Amino acid sequence: MTDIFEAPADAEARRAVRPVVCYPNETLPAPDLTLFQQARLGAVKTGEVLAQPREAACFEVPAGHFFRISSVEGPQVGDLNLWNRKDLSERFYSGKTRALHGTHITTGERMWSSFPHLRPMATITADTLGWYGIDDFGGSVHDVIGTRCDPYTGNLLAGSQYHHCCHSNLTRALAEHLGMSRAEAEPHVHDVLNVFMCTGFTRDTGQYFMKASPVRPGDYLEFFAEIDILGALSACPGGDCSAEHSSDTAACHPLLIEIFAPAAGALKGWQSPQRNGYDGSHGQP
Repeated sequence: MTDIFEAPADAEARRAVRPVVCYPNETLPAPDLTLFQQARLGAVKTGEVLAQPREAACFEVPAGHFFRISSVEGPQVGDLNLWNRKDLSERFYSGKTRALHGTHITTGERMWSSFPHLRPMATITADTLGWYGIDDFGGSVHDVIGTRCDPYTGNLLAGSQYHHCCHSNLTRALAEHLGMSRAEAEPHVHDVLNVFMCTGFTRDTGQYFMKASPVRPGDYLEFFAEIDILGALSACPGGDCSAEHSSDTAACHPLLIEIFAPAAGALKGWQSPQRNGYDGSHGQP
């Protein structure tokens, strides 16, 4: 039996307490967007990978290069994982990225790596959906709040055995790329940047929602690789996520990943960020 308690006499006063931002980010090291964008002007394309509908693809980007994720045939969202190409234990940390930047990220904001590294992995340098902002439902684009569609939650809620959700797609792609088993690859798959996905929280129940993505063919999200990156991108089985995900019925389209190398000397003065400066002692000598 659940107890239901009456609100205290000062309930409204407690609710009216003003919020405090947990991590004021004015002191975050700022990316040199002017340098990056100038370097991008003379960059040349060195490769591309296509993530097929309801599948994922891996790609590699050297530090100091750029990569672009584009919608090429129709509205489509993607789930993005990043790792340090030389050390899979350093991977994208969506929770800390959310705490530092907010629920959705755009130009000038960064994808941060896991502890004990906590450094920028990639900086967003261009976002054709940056105009969207926050809509009347509280929705916005490119979220770091959703985890990724997965077969375990599907089984929990519906008893399903669905294998082309983003978690499974990323697992298969990583296993194939690195020549390991799916059982070895799966623990490396982690919470994602939901590229192009339009999401938020309902105001009455606080539930995570999705709505039709505003992405259209030609739209893209572009990044500067701050370290050597191994990436994996899943073209979500929900398509534009206007109705459902983990579905074989939603209209789905491929996503294109392109890699660009700047001209020699274009990044003069830039250095790949070092690991976080915390001494790691955790209070013990």
